[in-house]
Amino acid sequence: MNRAFTIGVLTAGLCLASVHAQQPGGDSLEILALSAMPGLVSGGDVLVQIAGPASLAVGGVADDVSVTLDGRDVTSAFKSVAGSGAVVGLLTGLRDGSNTIEASIGDRTTRLAVVNHPISGPVIYSPQQTPFICETESHGLGAPLDAHCSANTTVEYFYRSDPAASPTDQGDLAAGDNANGFQGGDPGPYRPLDPDGPRPAGILMTTTTEGKTVPYIVRREMGTINRAVYSIAFLHEPGTPLPSPWSTGSSWNSRLVYSFGGGLQAGYHQGRTVGGLRGNRQNLEDSQLGDFPIAKGYALVGASLNVFGTHSSDVVSAETMMMVKEHFIEQFGVPAYTMGSGRSGGSMQQHLIGNNYPGLLDGIVPTASYADSLTVMTALADCELLDRAMTLTPVPWRTAEKTAVSGYSHFDYCTNNKLRYAPVSANLNCDATTIPPAMRFDAASNPRGVRCTLQDSLVNVFGRDPETGFARRPFDNVGVQYGLGALNAEDISFAQFIDLNMRIGGHDINGNVVAERTVADPDALRLAYTTGRINDTVQGLSMIPIIDMRPYTEGPGGNVHDTYSGTITRARIIANNGNADNHVSRVYAPGASIVQAQSDNLMILDEWLAAIVADAAPGTPREKVARNRPAGLTDSCFNAELEASTDTAACAEVFPVYGNPRSVAGARAAGDQMKCQLKPIEPADYGEPLTDAQLAGLRAVFPEGVCDYSKDGVSQQPPATWLTFIDEPGGTR
Repeated sequence: MNRAFTIGVLTAGLCLASVHAQQPGGDSLEILALSAMPGLVSGGDVLVQIAGPASLAVGGVADDVSVTLDGRDVTSAFKSVAGSGAVVGLLTGLRDGSNTIEASIGDRTTRLAVVNHPISGPVIYSPQQTPFICETESHGLGAPLDAHCSANTTVEYFYRSDPAASPTDQGDLAAGDNANGFQGGDPGPYRPLDPDGPRPAGILMTTTTEGKTVPYIVRREMGTINRAVYSIAFLHEPGTPLPSPWSTGSSWNSRLVYSFGGGLQAGYHQGRTVGGLRGNRQNLEDSQLGDFPIAKGYALVGASLNVFGTHSSDVVSAETMMMVKEHFIEQFGVPAYTMGSGRSGGSMQQHLIGNNYPGLLDGIVPTASYADSLTVMTALADCELLDRAMTLTPVPWRTAEKTAVSGYSHFDYCTNNKLRYAPVSANLNCDATTIPPAMRFDAASNPRGVRCTLQDSLVNVFGRDPETGFARRPFDNVGVQYGLGALNAEDISFAQFIDLNMRIGGHDINGNVVAERTVADPDALRLAYTTGRINDTVQGLSMIPIIDMRPYTEGPGGNVHDTYSGTITRARIIANNGNADNHVSRVYAPGASIVQAQSDNLMILDEWLAAIVADAAPGTPREKVARNRPAGLTDSCFNAELEASTDTAACAEVFPVYGNPRSVAGARAAGDQMKCQLKPIEPADYGEPLTDAQLAGLRAVFPEGVCDYSKDGVSQQPPATWLTFIDEPGGTR
């Protein structure tokens, strides 16, 4: 039976600012949720602040203040935050569903309703994906405790040793990992530390961003939240105070780096890697940052459902990050700001979460970036169609002609990638380890099998087609004139152009190539825009600093991380916001140390965010981002030795940007027209005058007309933020 869906819009802002921003002393009395939005609390606890009269700060909590949770007195949970005057309490024992917090002082009373959800989820995306394979054992957490893939929380300590003190006890790090500038050689891998035992000789010392020189000892917590395995790691010496919501303590620098993993797969399993971290157990390094964040005092956080190679739902990724960050805040306090890091699929998550769920990320460093997953999926699906049409034709095609139509630096991009990374097919992009062929969809032998398309990963967003029961699909290529730019540049002949567009075809709902072009489901198309799956960059992303770093990989071989994908985000920011003052592009030559470059960019982003936080002058968030951009920070390119050039013309010559099949067909640089509006064939659109017979041939190929890229796409409109996707009987979409 098909069930209808409701989309909920949460309009309240996310209160994740530092508690120092709310100073007592006003006349009003207010309860603020610090760890989560009031309607999206999870795990049975919530960190709250009571703000208002100055007497709140006297002795921590004034004698005449009382706080209750569902009628139960919880006043004793509140105490003042050192140096701030704020009064904060961690309230525990929340029941699932609605809870009421009430604070009173004198004749003033205020209430806050909070809605609690299970720590296993769901919170904003329901129902959760099934089947779902647990993988707690691959993380060393033992067998799952329940059907939600839960595991006991573990806390372990690790250290790094000083090579000069113990030169014979060294392991190997991956090349480039020594980004911290340690003296005396490679510090080797992390080693287990017994927190209750004697300290090993020769523990390395490291200096944090705050100038503290401390033993390189790391506390790493692992557990499960929202069916994902999470990891929280930061410097901490056993026996010293941990940071808390009331005191910074430890060596944590009060900043958080959230790590996102790459790939693009359909899910159905818990995941065997955590965020962008290298792996499990002792591999604490972020795969893009080395061990730099931990060594400098940042908290490094990630979860297995923040890996797009595990599950390509950006909504589930946002939900998981929200819940993990809530847990972090309730344990250790509100970070001054949170920075995102991640490559490829990790960049998609940063862009989409930054735009659609503002407040979770305060600044991002996407690497080898894409604006969103639907846009790159469109290009890769086009590649498969082009390669097939150019192969199954008597019309000859040279490689240079194919390349001109594709828009890429080399047609290898299409032949190498096609659907290799794109979950278009119902059964080809499944995780080989957890979803064997026998479990996968097959139209004849297993019609109820697991479907591994992107839209099926986001079925609660797009809903189901009532006729097929499959997720609705937003992709479309009706009216696209493949190779139009190449024809007008005289790189291909008219015979090639019309034959290609006659043969191009499309994909059916199962991802099979068919003669008919792909037609978007109207509801899915509308939802792709209104829910933010096509990233317009106008919402939260317009208000945070972005340092986009791109290893340059163009050329034969067809690396999937093409330069044009990185320019799409910039084009959208400029088109929709008027300028790109919050966006910086940095391109790196082959051979450059990406770990070092990521570390450098993280420090620049840190400087940028610190200035924004300190800026008390009037202005919108976007204005504050622009005026606090570090002096001299501009678009740059770097050679293999990381020497920079800000000469944009020289950079463009050394690192040229190409295009993609839709840009060659005439689409605008923003690449945001999922389905184009149509217009009649117009002779003026073609560089060389066409004969009546040629025009008649085109009209036969495009009976409904061709793309009018001067207009917005069909159903294109701005999204709302903080959407929830909940499956409820009787709902509507």
